[in-house]
Order: sequence, then structure tokens, then C-alpha cells
Amino acid sequence: MNKKYVFLTMFSLALLLSCSKQKTVTETIDDSLAFSARQYTLMAEVMKDKPCLLPRSINKEGKLVADSSKSWISGFFPGSLWYLYETTRNTKFLEYAKLINTRVEREKFRTNNHDVGFILYCSFGNGLRLTGEKSYNDILLTGAKSLATRFNPKIGSIKSWERPDKWQYPVIIDNMMNLELLFWASKYSGDSTFYKMAVSHANNTLKNHYRPDYSCYHVVSYDTLTGKVDKRQTAQGYADESAWARGQAWGLYGYTMTYRETKDRKYLDHAINIAKYLINQPNLPVDKIPYWDFNAPGIPNEPRDASSGAIMASALIELSQYVDPEFSKKCISIAEDQIRSLSSPAYRATEGSNGNFILMHSVTSKPKNLEVDNPLAYADYYFLEAMLRLKAIQKKESGIN
Repeated sequence: MNKKYVFLTMFSLALLLSCSKQKTVTETIDDSLAFSARQYTLMAEVMKDKPCLLPRSINKEGKLVADSSKSWISGFFPGSLWYLYETTRNTKFLEYAKLINTRVEREKFRTNNHDVGFILYCSFGNGLRLTGEKSYNDILLTGAKSLATRFNPKIGSIKSWERPDKWQYPVIIDNMMNLELLFWASKYSGDSTFYKMAVSHANNTLKNHYRPDYSCYHVVSYDTLTGKVDKRQTAQGYADESAWARGQAWGLYGYTMTYRETKDRKYLDHAINIAKYLINQPNLPVDKIPYWDFNAPGIPNEPRDASSGAIMASALIELSQYVDPEFSKKCISIAEDQIRSLSSPAYRATEGSNGNFILMHSVTSKPKNLEVDNPLAYADYYFLEAMLRLKAIQKKESGIN
């Protein structure tokens, strides 16, 4: 058994129990946000001297790995800077965020990538929300129009990848996250076409990606002639029939968001069922940070995926606002445990280490041996989002404006 993973399990459990006695979750969040601001100040200073690049992870030597704006991860760093501006109101983060946003603007014209939503809504969407900058509207609307070109009316879904060697028309569960840009575009433009596309995609995904136990497939490919399902497979999970952890988290987040935007009860019911599947998952560790795949054969000697834990926490916090009081408390309790765990030394880096990323121990693709047990830009983004969402609820409940 790999001693590193055993240590992580035991250490994170000990920290979780210790922190629960010593710090409130509010104190834990405040500490992690202050650390994140210091850590990302270091990151932003490094990235200022790397024009056109966005941080992704680190290599085997611990050196920063950065991608161009074409990468699906490119919107997460500017998005994190916007979140840090939101919580600190420090103008240095405002200036960093504005600067880094310019590096991804050109992706508004991309029509060969379904992740335009991730790229633009995390960056310019947050910027618009926090500043009201009018020029961001045009950038987001152009991006939504580009994303809409990937919708096939016969299939009723947005195409994810261009992989004719393997799939005719692949749609991945991750793509649920990009619908938020289309919902925004419909409200802003008054054009219901965007809304209808998003709803059609959500309906098809609900129908074809999910199993009876509310776990989901990673990839569903459609026959372009008939519009029917051709294959159900995985690209990043352990096996076609396994439950790849981040995919389950994407689905939970995506259907919670879709309910928010549509108020259609079937999406809320589906999100609740996904949440129950995850909360009651027998292979969810005691510190609530998932293994990279819930069916990975070597559990407990398998890598954790902090990014899955962060996405799940953020989604559960939002979901808690739409459900009955008893289940709401359960959602918040799990999310609080995840935030405590991610804030502990078991997952949170030390200042100036880890390539200046906030969190350690995430996994991009274990089957491809790609960024296994690494920091990842999107893990940081959803960790920050989860903390800010929980703080907002706490403020609301305490009557603080």
C-alpha cells in the first residue's frame, strides 16, 4: 500500500477532527481566504511576466506549467483573481484580474471548443458581475454565439470534442457547466434560442448520461444520422461503467445551476438525487475529499482529487438554498467538512510552494498519467467559490448587508 495515500487519509482525518474542535468554519474560511490572497499575489506577479499564458499546474520538478488561452483551463486563474478582489476589495486584485482577462478575450471567437463557457464566464462573467463593465457584455455574447454553433438540432446537444477517430458526436458531462453562458446570453440578448439550446442539452444529458443510481457516464457519443446514442464510455475515469469523481461533481453543479436558471423542478430533483448519491457514496472518504474515481480498484491506495471536493462543496452550498431545511443542513454540513479538509495542511499548500497554487492533490487523468497528485487551476477556483458562497449564506442568515 502506498504510504503517501495512507498518510494523507490519516493526517486529513486527524486535522478534520482537530480543526472541528479548535476553529469555527468561518474562522477556517477567513484563514484560507487570507492565505489564498497572499499565494495568488505571488502567482500574479509571476504571471505578469508571462504574456499570453495562464497557470495550469506544475511539472515533476515542481515548476509552473502554463497554457495559452486555447486551453479549457484558461478562465480559472482570472476568475480566481476576481473572487479574491470580491473578498478583499483590494484594487491590486482588480488590476490583476483586468490584465489577465485580456489574455482570454480572443477565445470569444472559438467555435471548435465547447469550453468557451468555462473560459469566458469564469473570467468575464465574474468581471461583469463585480464591476458592471459594459464591454464585457459584448465579449460574453460573442462567446455564447460561438458556443451555440456547436449545437446540433437533430441530436439536441452541444458537441464537446472533435475526435472522429473515436466518436461521431461526443458529449461529456463536463459540458453541463458551459450552459451557464447560454442562459446568461438569453437573458441579456432576449433571444430565447440560447435558452432552448441549453435546456435541450440538459434534458438529453439527464436522459442519456445517468444510470439508475444517479451516477453518470463521462462520454456519450451520438450517431449523427439517427441522433441516437452510439456509445457510452469514459476518457478520464477508471472504466466506462465507473463513477469518475469529477464527472459526478460536474453533474451536481450543472443541474443545480440549471434549476437556478430555469426553475424547472425536474432539474432540482435530479440535482438532489446526484447529491444523495455522492453524500451516501460508500467510497467517499471520511474527510469528504473523493478519490479520483469512486470505483478505482486500489482504494484506499488511490490518489485523491481535491478539485472534485471543491466543485462538490460549491455545488452543495448552492443546492442547500433550494431544498428542504433538513437536507439543506446535510448539504452544508458536507460542504463545511470539505472546506475544512481542503483548508488543512493535508491539502492546502504552504506559502510560496506548490507553484503558488492554493491546493495540492488533484488529478487530471490517471489513465493518461496526466497531472496525478498535482495542483490544478480549477481546484483553486472552485475552492474560492465554495468559501465565498458559504460566507454569503452566513451573512444573509445573520442579517448583515
